Amino acid sequence: MKTSLACIPCFVRQALDSARMVTEDETVHERVLREVLRATGEVDLRCSPPQMGQWIHRLIRKATGDPDPYLEVKRQFNRLALELYPQLEAKVIASDDPLAAAVRLAIAGNIIDFGVTSDLRESHVTDTIAQALEEPLNGDIEALREAIDQAERILFLADNAGEIVLDRLLIEQLPREKVTVVVKGSPVINDATMDDARVAGLCDRVAVIDNGSDAPGTILSECSEAFARHWEAADLVLAKGQGNYETLSEVDKNIFFLLKAKCPVIAEDLGCTVGSLVARRADEAPAEEEDRYARA
Repeated sequence: MKTSLACIPCFVRQALDSARMVTEDETVHERVLREVLRATGEVDLRCSPPQMGQWIHRLIRKATGDPDPYLEVKRQFNRLALELYPQLEAKVIASDDPLAAAVRLAIAGNIIDFGVTSDLRESHVTDTIAQALEEPLNGDIEALREAIDQAERILFLADNAGEIVLDRLLIEQLPREKVTVVVKGSPVINDATMDDARVAGLCDRVAVIDNGSDAPGTILSECSEAFARHWEAADLVLAKGQGNYETLSEVDKNIFFLLKAKCPVIAEDLGCTVGSLVARRADEAPAEEEDRYARA
């Protein structure tokens, strides 16, 4: 997915929000903002938005001297998700269709995205999760179920801390011996790293690797050779979140994107409304309005 002109003000907002999270020093805020403004004037719109996001967050880490500016945010939402997990697991187990319920709850966890907003409240997360089992789903659970049943090697691309705890609900419904979970190679925004996978309890359940990259998505050319081998071997990829959609939507691979459409640009690209729960392949055309949403 290419960068839209509408992404430019979002880059600037994200840079300032991030700098303010890390330090109260307004000279740092100004320096970061001025550099980002210069860079956005020269951004190659043929690139995906996470490529610019990667540059911005490298700049912020360098300017502030903080290698993981969102560490406390990640810890906070991991704790929240772990508190919620037992009751959500019970809902999945009690559901008439545990896979569909787990898909919805895992997608709801994608609301924990500090690349979209720096003002996320725990109440917003719990409200989103509470609504997830009832609201429409933009996608085809049966197509996803069939893809999972037919797959021999499944690569699960995780997105954010906190969210990765809820991903465990879905991973427990998959043939775990066939699953490899992928996290980021080093910190960027509140994306999940290996530490978050351990906190989520995934490392004891499935194979977990990192992709060797600090991009807020999956830029294949920048990932490690180890990740590349897993990518080539996988016959199904489950890709969480907007960053993975932005970087992989034009890649020729059997990919199901699982995300909450939080951005008008991405919602338009997917042919859905902002706020939708999405579970479908990028190459699937949106259905007609009257039957676009299928309740799981």
